[in-house]
Amino acid sequence: MNDITAYKSVKRIELRKARREHAAALPPEVSALVMRRPPAPVLGLVPEGATIGLYRAVDGETPAGGYARFFMEAGHPIALPRIENMDGDMTFHIHTDPYGESDLEEGPQSLMQPAASATMVTPQVLIVPLVGFTQDGARLGMGGGFYDRWLEKNPATIAIGLAWDVQKVDSLPREAHDVPLTAVVTPTRIYGPFEQ
Repeated sequence: MNDITAYKSVKRIELRKARREHAAALPPEVSALVMRRPPAPVLGLVPEGATIGLYRAVDGETPAGGYARFFMEAGHPIALPRIENMDGDMTFHIHTDPYGESDLEEGPQSLMQPAASATMVTPQVLIVPLVGFTQDGARLGMGGGFYDRWLEKNPATIAIGLAWDVQKVDSLPREAHDVPLTAVVTPTRIYGPFEQ
């Protein structure tokens, strides 16, 4: 394990704990209101009719369900990741029920995901979970590399992170495989080309 990998591993533990504690401390009525719809500057990044890739929040991640419902109601096809095994690649498949999640099945590590029979797509916009981020779009993920590998193969995709404010750090070491985000949205601020 090199120094950067070791640093990221320690930082990941620290930030996952902060993320879980922050999410657990929010009253349910506040959690229900967080991230209900993308802010206008972020919507300005989304091409008309674009397929939107999202994630299903676990482990204190910032909820993405409001975005899924918003984009579906706005006429965008939406998709969720599917993983066959933890050593494989991630693919995106159409998600048809962001309200009841009736089209999802249990995958590796009990993660809910679309069925293998769901249509595979390539999102033009990807809403990305993260463990930590910097103001300039560096992202620390869970450590599996799924999103970095997918984004490397799909460099035209607009990647937007969702995070709690407590996940922002001053700096993160970058490795060759790390793909920066176009923007990051927190409950209080948007980081990106439009800086607010």
